[in-house]
Amino acid sequence: MNTKYLPGILAMAAIVVASNILVQFLFGNWLTWGAFTYPLAFLVTDVMNRVYGVAAARRVVLAGFVVGVICSFIGTQIMLEGDGFTYPAVTLRIAIGSGLAFLTAQLLDVAVFDEMRDGAWWRAPLASTLIGSSVDTIIFFSVAFSGALSFIEPSNDVSWAAEMLPLLGAGPVVPLWVSLAFADWMVKLSLALLALVPFRIIVGSLTARTT
Repeated sequence: MNTKYLPGILAMAAIVVASNILVQFLFGNWLTWGAFTYPLAFLVTDVMNRVYGVAAARRVVLAGFVVGVICSFIGTQIMLEGDGFTYPAVTLRIAIGSGLAFLTAQLLDVAVFDEMRDGAWWRAPLASTLIGSSVDTIIFFSVAFSGALSFIEPSNDVSWAAEMLPLLGAGPVVPLWVSLAFADWMVKLSLALLALVPFRIIVGSLTARTT
């Protein structure tokens, strides 16, 4: 492995581990703290793509995927208690949804970025992150909580996620998991815009070192 990729791999691993821990802690009614750290994975992927190319970005993505699988496995072994029940910190549906969403969205991000890399500096990171983040949200929340996919883990009762409530407490009536997904998606979109600043700074710094 090329040692110059190591900072990107370590950054991705740190983000994945932190997000897996922080997702256990609620932030308001619709989010967890993990929603604010996970989108940084797209920043790492885009920086690696811009500075070192597609192959390097894919290596970082695969490293993050492996770390995520390990975290999910550990989570399935940790038992929590609440409301008189004992349950794993990470269910099979969440583990599958998380891994599938991460790998699909990140590789899509890499591909979109590469297609747009010759445009204005901000177009590739913004477009790839917006598209990747949207796909990530759709895949994860659908696999993890949609009643239509309950066959994935029949023993896991996610009926609570299907409770019909106003979207984010004020919009049209939708299943609870749709509100959770929508709130998560809005955070990702907001951070995609904010991440353009550190993207520009980090890429400039790394590019200067490699020239």
